[in-house]
Amino acid sequence: MVQQVTNGIKISVKTNFEGTRYQNSRLYFSFSYSITIENQSNDSVQLISRHWKIFDSLKSLVVVEGEGVIGKKPVIAPKKRYTYSSYCNLTSPLGSMKGFFNMINFSTTKKFRVYIPSFQLIVPAISN
Repeated sequence: MVQQVTNGIKISVKTNFEGTRYQNSRLYFSFSYSITIENQSNDSVQLISRHWKIFDSLKSLVVVEGEGVIGKKPVIAPKKRYTYSSYCNLTSPLGSMKGFFNMINFSTTKKFRVYIPSFQLIVPAISN
């Protein structure tokens, strides 16, 4: 698990290799990841959007941006947490992801970024 705290918001990431699959005659390596966003501040915050950089050792960098996460824009009260899971398919057994969430502080109405630490997406047999 990797973790990082930005502006009182702690991001924790857990990953798992889910296996391989074929789609359109191409092999993909599937990884799931679980993100926990813990509000360690004294103000309620809301996740507005996400920005991901996905590195695949056999492809060029892919940037993904969008509103919220998994179709939601969660509000996280002080000392509470929000967890969601998603997945990423790579064309190689080795890659990584990193990014940030754009958030808003309800007390100050200021927008800010919370950084998601870089995490590895590696087929277990590769790391042996």
